[in-house]
Amino acid sequence: MSFVTCDLCDDNADIVSVVTGFNWFSFGGRSAFGGEIVTVKCFEDNSQVKAHLGTDGKGKVLVVDGGGSLRNALIGDMIAENAVKNGWEGVIIYGACRDVDALGTLDLGVVTLGCVPIKSVRRDEGQLNIDIHFGGVTFRPGEYVYADNNGIITAPKALL
Repeated sequence: MSFVTCDLCDDNADIVSVVTGFNWFSFGGRSAFGGEIVTVKCFEDNSQVKAHLGTDGKGKVLVVDGGGSLRNALIGDMIAENAVKNGWEGVIIYGACRDVDALGTLDLGVVTLGCVPIKSVRRDEGQLNIDIHFGGVTFRPGEYVYADNNGIITAPKALL
């Protein structure tokens, strides 16, 4: 998938929304990725992140509302490797990741607010496929998200 979010914004200014207010970091091996939105809302518990990335993700991006916490990583190398095996395009986490050197070797987009070496707690908590909101944007399951080094945008329909 080859695109630049700047061009997608220029060509679709009437329908795109731009995530603002944060400095995002790209840790995955893919610097540009996009696809259909699948959501998880959780706080310092990656049980549902792990479960979702263990399913078929062809053409999809998991968007995680981790409450902006940088205290516990919601994805690391093992979960990310599983996401690659299951065909996910990428993961966007309003929270933290870990194992950043390993993440950079994987064919997966991983964009987060930062990294921390502390693993997630596991309480089997979290909500799946609900509307989530951060960065001035509502992420709706079934809509589309695109991310690259310029930023993150959403659209109600596929742009590519």
